[in-house]
Amino acid sequence: MSDTPDKQTGLGPVDGLFRGIVWVCRVITGVALVAMTLLLGYQVFGRYVLNATPTWVDPLSLLLVMLIAFLGAGIGVYENTHLSVVILRQIVSRKIRSLLVIMTDLIMATFGGLMLWYGGQLTMFKWKSLIPLIQWPEGLRSLPLTICGGMIFIFALGHLVRHLLGRDTRTDSVE
Repeated sequence: MSDTPDKQTGLGPVDGLFRGIVWVCRVITGVALVAMTLLLGYQVFGRYVLNATPTWVDPLSLLLVMLIAFLGAGIGVYENTHLSVVILRQIVSRKIRSLLVIMTDLIMATFGGLMLWYGGQLTMFKWKSLIPLIQWPEGLRSLPLTICGGMIFIFALGHLVRHLLGRDTRTDSVE
């Protein structure tokens, strides 16, 4: 059910851009995961060995969790590894399946666009407030949501264009 980024073809240089975005997001999420692991280890060490719990670790770890989850969700849309129910698409004719794929991609693009728009609004609204204990902008909490929305929007549109051009390689979409 998953497609590797190398199999995504049909949009020329746009595919290279998409692969680049996904690669950067993988690096960011990997670094964030390692950083979160180290931070939580430091918190346990501080609590039980130093008897001085570093309170700033929790809000920073929550920011990292948001980053990992939302960037990972965007990658999942690109690679078609997100949760989906395809049984209806598998039992209908090819023509109806194509229509359902188009509808799904349009719904995903709309959802991503709404995440981008309203996430951006929330990020701007909360930017001047500060997160307690770390004194960073509160808007950082919703920034990964905004970025994820943009990724879902462009990746879903990319899938739609590939499908309309007859170059869709998603195994649950075209058989």
